Amino acid sequence: MFTRFDAAARLAMVAALVVFLAMLWLFQGLGEGNWRFVLALRATKLASLALVAASVGVATVLFQTVAQNRILTPAIMGFDALYLLIQSLAVTGLGTIGFASLPTGAKFLLEAMLLTGVSVALFGALLGRASAETIGRTILTGMILGVMFRSGAVLLGRLLDPNEYAIVQQASFANFSRPAGGTLGWAALLALPALAVSHWLGPQLDVLGLGRDRAISLGSAHRRMVIGVLALVAVLTAVSTALVGPVAFFGLIVAGLAHALLPGARHRALLAGAALLAMALLISGQWAFERVLGLRATLSVVIEFAGGLFFLVLLLRGRVR
Repeated sequence: MFTRFDAAARLAMVAALVVFLAMLWLFQGLGEGNWRFVLALRATKLASLALVAASVGVATVLFQTVAQNRILTPAIMGFDALYLLIQSLAVTGLGTIGFASLPTGAKFLLEAMLLTGVSVALFGALLGRASAETIGRTILTGMILGVMFRSGAVLLGRLLDPNEYAIVQQASFANFSRPAGGTLGWAALLALPALAVSHWLGPQLDVLGLGRDRAISLGSAHRRMVIGVLALVAVLTAVSTALVGPVAFFGLIVAGLAHALLPGARHRALLAGAALLAMALLISGQWAFERVLGLRATLSVVIEFAGGLFFLVLLLRGRVR
C-alpha cells in the first residue's frame, strides 16, 4: 500500500535529481574567462526554466482536478490559443512600434490579467456546472473554444503586414533558449504566490477531486473552488506562455508521470511531484539540446511529438478519468 512515507521518499529522490541537474547546468564547462557573466546568464535561464516547469506542471494537475479528466490540459482546452489571440489583438491595435514600446512589466501584467479574466469567465461557466455525465460535452465545448481562438488569431494575422505578423509568429512557438530576464521578476511575482496558494489548497483539492456531488455533500463550496482554481491555472499558464511561449503537451506528460510516480497520493504531494518532475525533464532536456546537440534541434518539437503520442496512448487505454 502506497503511504505518505513512500511519497516523501520519492519526492526527495526527484528533488535530489533536480539539484544535481541544476548544478550540472550551472557549472559544466565554466571556463576561467568571464565566468561571472556566464554564471549569471545561466542562472537566469535556469530560474526561467524552473519557473516555467513548475507553473506548467501545477497548472495541469489543477485543471485536471477541476475537469475530473486525466487527458485535459489548459492548452488542449484553449488557454494557449487565447493567449495568442490576445497577442494578435495587441499587435493589430497598437502596431509594431506601439507593441514594442510597451514597458515589459506593464505588458506582462496586462496579458496576465486579460488571460485570467477571460479564462475564468469562459471556463468557469463551462466547468462549474460540469458533472461526470456531461464531461464529454465539456471537452467538446472547450476544444471548440480553442479552435475559435486560434481561428481568430489566424484571421487577424492575415490582416497584418509581414513585420507585425512576424511578431505574432514569434509568440506562437515555445523557445526555451531565450533568456527571460526582462519578465522573470514579474513572472515570479505572479507565479510564486499562485504556487503557494495551490499547495495551501491541497486538502480542499482532495475533496474537489472526489467529484462535484461528493464535494458538495462534504460541505465544499464547489462553484467558488472551481473559479478560484481556474484563476490559479490562468495565472500559471500566463506566466509560462509569456516566458517561453505556448507548450501544448508538456503538462500532459508531467501530470501523467506524477500520477504514475505517486499513485493515490494527496494533492500536496501530487503538485510537488508534478513541479519537480517538470523541472527535471525541462532542465535535462534543454541541457542535452544545448550542450550535447549544440542547438541543432528544438526541444519544443520533441515535447509536442512525445506529448501527442502520450495523449493517444491515454485515449486508447481509456485513461480519461
